[in-house]
Amino acid sequence: QESRSAGVDFLKNVFDVFVERGFLERSTDETGLRRALGRPVTCYIGFDPTAGSFHVGNLVQIMSLIHMQGHGHRPIALLGGGTGLVGDPSGKTETRQLLTRERIRRHGRSLRVQLARYLDFSDGRALLLNNADWLTKLKYIDFLRDFGTRFSVNRMLSYESIKSGLERGLSFIEFNYPCLQAYDFWYQFKHYRCVLQMGGSDQWGNIVAGIDLIRRLEGEQAYGMTSPLIETA
Repeated sequence: QESRSAGVDFLKNVFDVFVERGFLERSTDETGLRRALGRPVTCYIGFDPTAGSFHVGNLVQIMSLIHMQGHGHRPIALLGGGTGLVGDPSGKTETRQLLTRERIRRHGRSLRVQLARYLDFSDGRALLLNNADWLTKLKYIDFLRDFGTRFSVNRMLSYESIKSGLERGLSFIEFNYPCLQAYDFWYQFKHYRCVLQMGGSDQWGNIVAGIDLIRRLEGEQAYGMTSPLIETA
């Protein structure tokens, strides 16, 4: 842990670090978020196990978690064992191929090993979770009754990921993805006091949906922050 934190200014707000390094593209309630990051918080980024290795597009997200941990915050790396069964339509030009449960489990095991090279998971300094642990236990009718009324279809249609999907043809299973990711954020807020979700700029709509769900269900404030995507060589 000491070597991973070498040279880190713990007194510096990590929000300023993201700005200086060009990691910040957009955030909700900048004043409130900066204030919240003045003390230790729990944050998370989700990684869908669609392959057995991370790619360069994941690099900024992994580095973001490293900076959060280095400044005294607790990062959660969330493996999308549940959402991976659905497929995230964000930024995709075609419907993602659905993977088998066994293949997703195999990919998840590989990603765990890779994440452990960058984050210190000892003594609860970071958490490695899998949303299959709660999403696969949801009952459809119960979910519709308890959470379906909390989502606005009109607002979902404004999300960039949904709008781009409608142009190519969006399946119903993909349309549900923002609801599942919002549930992830709420679940981690409820059980791990996670108040910040981070991700690439294509995740903005999904992140805002989670913040809105937490506000509606818990009456409390959560935050979101996105970083630029790596789109060119």
